[in-house]
Amino acid sequence: MKVIGIIAEYNPFHNGHKFHIEESRKAVSRDSAVVCVMSGDFVQRGEAAIFSKYARAEASVKGGADLVLELPVPWALSSAEGFARGAVGLLGKLGCVDYLSFGSECGDIKLLGTLATALMDPALNEAIKRELDTGISYAEARQNAVAKDFGSLSEYLETPNNILAVEYLKALYQQRLRIEPMTLRRKGAGHDMEGGSASDLRKMLMLEKSVKHFVPRDAAGIYQREAEQGRGPVTMESLEIAVLSRLRMLKESDFSELPDAAEGLGNRLFAAAGEETSLDAVLSAAKSKRYALSRIRRMCMCAALGINKGRAEGAPPYARVLAANKTGQALLKLISESSSVPVLSKPAAVKELSGECKELFKLESSAHDLYVLGYSAKEERRGGADWRASPRIF
Repeated sequence: MKVIGIIAEYNPFHNGHKFHIEESRKAVSRDSAVVCVMSGDFVQRGEAAIFSKYARAEASVKGGADLVLELPVPWALSSAEGFARGAVGLLGKLGCVDYLSFGSECGDIKLLGTLATALMDPALNEAIKRELDTGISYAEARQNAVAKDFGSLSEYLETPNNILAVEYLKALYQQRLRIEPMTLRRKGAGHDMEGGSASDLRKMLMLEKSVKHFVPRDAAGIYQREAEQGRGPVTMESLEIAVLSRLRMLKESDFSELPDAAEGLGNRLFAAAGEETSLDAVLSAAKSKRYALSRIRRMCMCAALGINKGRAEGAPPYARVLAANKTGQALLKLISESSSVPVLSKPAAVKELSGECKELFKLESSAHDLYVLGYSAKEERRGGADWRASPRIF
């Protein structure tokens, strides 16, 4: 059995994601197993996912994936580099993944490989540092440095999927994994492929508009069920008071220990959190031309969740199962024989693992406890759900 790995957020799962899975199987073999590493309740933009990790994992399995594993929150709330390093590393530790399939705007694996190799060159990294010294953002600095050595190739680092694709390849090369990369060209807006954009679908869901034309039938039913039972859509507005209260309970020194808290950025965020009246206002007050808004959002969520710098080094120490079908269950048996990290199907099993695994799971549980405070149904906000939840098996 060939195994295809996919890294995703599925926020929410839609027709473009289903297309990606189908096309990946066509490129390898129809009977390939697909294992997805998916962000949990918080995503790389530094925001809450529109629906819980359990609902999104269920939608993805019913939409074509065989097995969904959770990317723990420290990596999910990292920069593109940290996000890729953790997710690719987790796939590598399973010991049975043959291919890594991802989308890109250019659809050219050789070109992306050239850029990934270039960005691993210490000389180029020194050039990027010199550009940063001029006061511009990291994205601009990288663009300028690559342009000087590779000319028009730098243009391929202007779009989000190409950027992530390059980081996936860097992670494969740096970790020396025997996983073959493959890319499908994304068509349409931003992060999406042959379907409505995820951001547009989130807006529609928040406005209680139907998304049935843009998502698989089963996914539409899952989203409707979650909404009817008061478990979403979850937004940063619904979590605003909870997040602000956590931020205001922290000391200034806590902000300096956050990931990416460089050059006084942690101090600015501390001051903004103590004075401003909304999350948007906190973000606006802390933002500067040099730092992307997504970086400030991630810092806010890391502060609220107690994630300090260094928590997303390397790869996750375990793989947690969120959902699987029959093929996924067969794949789990294969993984149990090949994986270099423990695979968690039952939360209670974490008690038998290392201290590192226990601490990470406690952090995950705390993150989910915060997430459920965004539910409209009060009876669904009970704490400790991560310790009781079993994988969705179909």
